[in-house]
Amino acid sequence: MQSCSWRAIVPLPGEGRTPEWAKAHFFVGRDAGREPGVPARAPSSGTGMKLEKIREAAERVAGAAGLDVLDVEWKVGRQRFLRIILDKPGGVSHGDCERVSHELGVLLDVEELIPGPGYVLEVSSPGLDRKLAQPAEFVRFAGRRAKISLSQPIEDRTFFEGRLAGFADGRVQLEVDGRVFALPFEWIRKAQLVVEM
Repeated sequence: MQSCSWRAIVPLPGEGRTPEWAKAHFFVGRDAGREPGVPARAPSSGTGMKLEKIREAAERVAGAAGLDVLDVEWKVGRQRFLRIILDKPGGVSHGDCERVSHELGVLLDVEELIPGPGYVLEVSSPGLDRKLAQPAEFVRFAGRRAKISLSQPIEDRTFFEGRLAGFADGRVQLEVDGRVFALPFEWIRKAQLVVEM
């Protein structure tokens, strides 16, 4: 049995189109015949599930549609949950998410990349507070506010919030209160854009 649900952030009043940052989702749930009330089990190393193979499959499908795969996440709680985050210049549309969701769902089933009981597949765009993981993203979003956590301190600080000022010599340039910090890329534990209204 397959169930689908779709949601999106609606443009603010006065905007004629969905802005680039609007987050689109398309969900496909797969029950794989699990009995009601029987919880899904987390895949162990013995199940044969390999996240890198899933990422490769997602990149094949997304690449054919002119999209990039930013992230692949697998979480197990009350449900087994696979999230694929896509991007492309100009933003990801709802149609992009729907297409990749359907095609990837079929490919995952055909290649049996997720063994075991049902799972939920979510294909989405990065959204307003998108994670930053590649040097090119720090350049692309120069001028935007971001928060960055480091694995090692700089001047007794491991958390910085400010305006991105680019990327040079392996360091993210971040302007904080009129001062530019050069944060070593390899020290970054987490980085994401800050929503500005």
